[in-house]
Amino acid sequence: MRLKISLLKEPKHQELVSCVGWTTAEELYSCSDDHQIVKWNLLTGETSQIVKLPDDIYPIDLHWFPKSLGIKKQTQAEIFVLTSSDGKFHLISKLGRVEKSVEAHCGAVLAGRWNYEGTALVTVGEDGQIKIWSKTGMLRSTLAHQGTPVYSVAWGPDSEKVLYTAGKQLIIKPLQPNAKILQWKAHDGIILKVDWNSVNDLILSAGEDCKYKVWDSYGRPLYSSQPHEHPITSVAWAPDGELFAVGSFHTLRLCDKTGWSYALEKPNTGSIFNIAWSIDGTQIAGACGNGHVVFAHVVEQRWEWKNFQVTLTKRRTMQVRNVLNDAMDLLEFRDRVIKASLNYAHLVVSTSLQCYVFSTKNWNTPLIFDLKEGTVSLILQAERHFLLVDGGGIYLYSYEGRFLSSPKFPGMRTDILNAQTVSLSNDTIAIKDKADEKIIFLFEASTGKPMGDGKFLSHKNEVLEIALDQKGLTNDRKIAFIDKNRDLYITSVKRFGKEEQIIKLGTMVHTLAWSDTCNILCGLQDTRFTVWYYPNTVYVDRDILPKTLYERDASEFSKNPHIVSFVGNQVTIRRADGSLVHISISPYPAILHEYVSSSKWEDAVRLCRFVKEQTMWACLAAMAVANRDMTTAEIAYAAIGEIDKVQYINSMKNLPSKESKMAHILMFSGNIQEAEIVLLQAGLVYQAIQININLYNWERALELAVKYKTHVDTVLAYRQKFLETFGKQETNKRYLQYAEGLQIDWEKIKAKIEMEVTKERERSSGSQPTKSTGLKH
Repeated sequence: MRLKISLLKEPKHQELVSCVGWTTAEELYSCSDDHQIVKWNLLTGETSQIVKLPDDIYPIDLHWFPKSLGIKKQTQAEIFVLTSSDGKFHLISKLGRVEKSVEAHCGAVLAGRWNYEGTALVTVGEDGQIKIWSKTGMLRSTLAHQGTPVYSVAWGPDSEKVLYTAGKQLIIKPLQPNAKILQWKAHDGIILKVDWNSVNDLILSAGEDCKYKVWDSYGRPLYSSQPHEHPITSVAWAPDGELFAVGSFHTLRLCDKTGWSYALEKPNTGSIFNIAWSIDGTQIAGACGNGHVVFAHVVEQRWEWKNFQVTLTKRRTMQVRNVLNDAMDLLEFRDRVIKASLNYAHLVVSTSLQCYVFSTKNWNTPLIFDLKEGTVSLILQAERHFLLVDGGGIYLYSYEGRFLSSPKFPGMRTDILNAQTVSLSNDTIAIKDKADEKIIFLFEASTGKPMGDGKFLSHKNEVLEIALDQKGLTNDRKIAFIDKNRDLYITSVKRFGKEEQIIKLGTMVHTLAWSDTCNILCGLQDTRFTVWYYPNTVYVDRDILPKTLYERDASEFSKNPHIVSFVGNQVTIRRADGSLVHISISPYPAILHEYVSSSKWEDAVRLCRFVKEQTMWACLAAMAVANRDMTTAEIAYAAIGEIDKVQYINSMKNLPSKESKMAHILMFSGNIQEAEIVLLQAGLVYQAIQININLYNWERALELAVKYKTHVDTVLAYRQKFLETFGKQETNKRYLQYAEGLQIDWEKIKAKIEMEVTKERERSSGSQPTKSTGLKH
């Protein structure tokens, strides 16, 4: 990726340009110390003077009123705030009429910013005051007052906090009174510029110590650049939070959100005092010290999938290269390319007006359809369909271009969604809520309606990243997510009435990805790269989960690596310095998943015998139990030396009825309640009581016996025997109550038990159908 710079031969302004701002993706306003406001049309290349300000107004900062206002959509910004050196800020219309001038600070007003909703404006000045104003320019409050000038300010993603500079310090102050203020020393020189992105919640700062730095919203340092030759005068996040731009003397730099640099350009600009990204995130404008406005296009973005590499060579042209036979294809577009995604044998490209869908089998005939709103901020792909996110909503389309659904939920903000907070599979869409970050909304892909009984997924901590598995049946769909403590959890997506368990898979997990070919999960855990070959093991037999993992040392990836993709058995990881590392994992677990999904158990056993690996046998054991194939499970457990489990499985073979076998398989997986329900629905009350006795679940055993008026004496007899073994006296009131005046006759009890077993055997061998045929479990 690099920047394609365009700079006019002669500057349009006579003095330094202090600020720039985009109205649309093709129109820009610039303000200069020559008191002129100039409009630039990038389509025609024309410039026109909008207004000449009075000679005593020297503009310092400009910010356009935000575009989307809840339901009421504005196609383009209509008014902007201009701060100036005379202590005022001015609300100026698109045509250049000064609607209002407000006395705001003693000394220059150094920065002014609208919040994301456009309901408030914050200004900061040389007098060290931070003031909040209403949309019409009425003073609401003075947020803070300090002894040093405040050079820059930014709103927090939820518009409830403000970040501002104080010399070498950065301060985050919430708008609520008495809320905790966060303050830290950020640079060794005065901080000149800050920016806070609403999508990734990261902070940028630039200072006179010639460095730029990236911070998280808690003030923890994520990246610090090497010192440059000159102070860094401007920084700005791209709207989607994936890139940022840095400006200095004769210097423009494009960086990844983790800090490393994609491109460095040295245009003849003087110092770049202000950088603005266009609304679609494809180009940058810079306000230059020598009167120029520099424009830079982001080009040469690359997308890779298997043997295909796609490169954006120009604004409207892509080049496709097949590395197997070196075949080249050129793709031409009518409008400029904004976003693209290459996965699952399809390339999806959104331009400013249309969406193109190419198949990797045929690059010549794309499917084209018009977009409702131009600026697509995110494209996600699954095997059967893809998802587009723009300012208006979330839209799901098939690869044939058919519109499928558009999920909605209360308080939805599409402008802050990214690949970490939205996930897509063949049948499910998962979206993390921004208002309450502990909540994940789950939708059916085909209809856009909430999943199951309409309940959302709620976790005890804030969720950072979510990912749906890609293969298997809809009923088995799982979602993995990382929470604020960096713990990795997995849970089922289908939620009907009963509360699904959220089970912890690992700790200190920084990034995760599901394979696109089978349900294998990989993640970077502290200093290890871990692959969960069969994450569902946690639902079947948690004891053998460690045996189903593959781990290797991850220290070679340095700190803060990120998993880019997991295609087939190839994992691509981006290191903190921007370099890509490819890791191949064993292909055998994927083959095992394939055999099991098509119930080829003999082939699966043969494969494990051929590979001779503990992890394979452990995965097969868990898969076999999950699919109720106890013969294969017995072989697999024997291979990993789990003798107690082999014996238990063996004991199941002698059970008289299929209901009993089913219940014992459920018990094997730890689903005691479900096992009990299976037996009770089949009318096997004694067997339900017996499993509770075997588990020393005395309260429940007596409760069942009393409820069904049977085997109360059996329960009391076993209880008495249990207490005698340990030399204890009965203290449980319920047991004392029912034991009153009851003589225990073991002969009689044994006969009763014998009768129950015979009855069950007769039922299962008899011709009449059992009650459990319509069983739910």
